[in-house]
Amino acid sequence: MSIPPAIESAADVAPCCVLGEPIDDTVAQDLARVFKALGDPTRVKLMSLIAGSTEGEMCVCDLTEPVGLSQPTVSHHMKLLVEAGLVEREQRGRWAYYRPTVDTLAAAAKSLIT
Repeated sequence: MSIPPAIESAADVAPCCVLGEPIDDTVAQDLARVFKALGDPTRVKLMSLIAGSTEGEMCVCDLTEPVGLSQPTVSHHMKLLVEAGLVEREQRGRWAYYRPTVDTLAAAAKSLIT
């Protein structure tokens, strides 16, 4: 049996099922929290609105109309995004302002492929 010309040796053939090391349980829990927070279409929309804001932040009062939900409901969704580390919250008087923390999402994605 001859080896096809494109393959010089068995070392040139990549194994089909090489597995990397599994991620640590703690890391997996942190990643799950991030991805779970983004598992709701409303929260994805809220993240998109905040990340796309020209000011780099948005007041909760400006987030209710675009998603068609009441302020308490939007605040609940935002709380989950804060807990997942996807946004930062700053209280100014009676209103909360939110800024995206892009590093969290980038780190979560990177953790899956390294």
